[in-house]
Amino acid sequence: MSQDNFPDLSLDLGSLVSEETFSDSRAGSIRRLTPIKPDGSVDDSRSVEYTGHTQVMTEAGPLPVNFTLEVESLEQAVEQFPAQAEKALEEMIRRIEEMRREQASSIVTPGQGGFGGGMGGGGPQPGGPSGGFKLP
Repeated sequence: MSQDNFPDLSLDLGSLVSEETFSDSRAGSIRRLTPIKPDGSVDDSRSVEYTGHTQVMTEAGPLPVNFTLEVESLEQAVEQFPAQAEKALEEMIRRIEEMRREQASSIVTPGQGGFGGGMGGGGPQPGGPSGGFKLP
């Protein structure tokens, strides 16, 4: 592979953030992204961002769930974490079910290839035989 095919890997000095992670080592973690200037000082002209991260166990193994927390502080992020995690999980389940419906309604002709069995077998099974999703 030639270097001409490599993506631009330079860092954007105007988009630097300092990243901190807070976790209870059980339900998940919260990342706080604090904007910084190239000299490392806090850049007050940009907003601090918070993101939540958890995982649920499925029949196919752990499934990561990531979501934005629209809050002003770490305390608010902790308070909003459960509701936003549930909302993100519900949206993920909705998308999976939509993909299953699309896959089930598609017509596969010989020689076309495909997914070798569709999405029905190994994917997350909300409400399935193992009881659906659960925290690790």
